[in-house]
Amino acid sequence: MSYSPLLLLHIAAGTGGMLAGFVAVFSRKGSRRHVLAGDVFVVSMLLMAALGVYLAFVKHKLGDAPGGALTFYLVVTGWMTARRSNQTDALDWVALLVVLGLEAVTLTLGVQAAHSPTGQKYGYPPGPYFFLSILASIAILGDVRMLARHGISGRQRLSRHLWRMCFALFIAAASIFIAREQVFPGILRRTGILLFPSFLPLLCMIFWLIRVRFANAYKEKVIACTPLGASPQLTSSALSKS
Repeated sequence: MSYSPLLLLHIAAGTGGMLAGFVAVFSRKGSRRHVLAGDVFVVSMLLMAALGVYLAFVKHKLGDAPGGALTFYLVVTGWMTARRSNQTDALDWVALLVVLGLEAVTLTLGVQAAHSPTGQKYGYPPGPYFFLSILASIAILGDVRMLARHGISGRQRLSRHLWRMCFALFIAAASIFIAREQVFPGILRRTGILLFPSFLPLLCMIFWLIRVRFANAYKEKVIACTPLGASPQLTSSALSKS
């Protein structure tokens, strides 16, 4: 079976982004390794997502396009959050318009799949579309709140960065271990062990969000952190010791 160069680049970027993401998650926050892994994660994920959307249209697999577009949006807005504090600009309004469009598309595709005689739309059942729609809705609420406040800082800023990057990592991991499970040995598929690396990003996200929001070590100390591709300016002294 032959693969096009763009598809191979898409797969390589997704794999590299996933590996870099896991390195960033488990590295000491603010360390050189953490920052480097985060930079690799951002570049790799943006390349993977952009190629994914392009290939979805070229290969007429339009059901793959919304997931790629939403991943691109999450990584960009997560990176933007890490670079700024208490400020917004025109890019934030553009990002809001993009995710509003994605919300409309995914919701429409989900409804069409649910009412289709085959129970699918572009090869996918309603579930994946509605999942992306819910994710887009959460992102929209966060964008509106940030724009209404003319920016966020501290724990809110760190939490926004965390969940967006971790969800992007989850999409990359699930795309490899769940959507492409056929490339793995049968014993791994039968035991269900592939679910663990797929959902590990969400478990890490929950851990860090709880720690950031409720641990005493973080109260009034969050000035910077770089989980998954941020700049050192987002690293708190407490988080750097984790």
